[in-house]
Amino acid sequence: MLTPKIPVNDQPTGQTIPLSGATVEHHQAPAPVASQRPTVQLTPGSLALLVGGGSAAVLVIGTVLVSMLLAVAITAGSLAIVALVVRSLMSQERK
Repeated sequence: MLTPKIPVNDQPTGQTIPLSGATVEHHQAPAPVASQRPTVQLTPGSLALLVGGGSAAVLVIGTVLVSMLLAVAITAGSLAIVALVVRSLMSQERK
């Protein structure tokens, strides 16, 4: 059980060629097993619903991102105006 085994190169022909002079056991390839998961059937209605839902999601996410960018731009503009007002007030006090 704990004895290490030498790896074997599986060839597309089904023959196995050992990496060294070790003996190789020949086994039949197992038959493919059908998947237990059901396949997805896309009808034209469900495909239209999927496309519509994806488009709506893109529009909502785009609206949120644009509004966040607009909020940052308005905040930056407001800070620039405040900086100019403070600068002008400080320059008037020095005179």
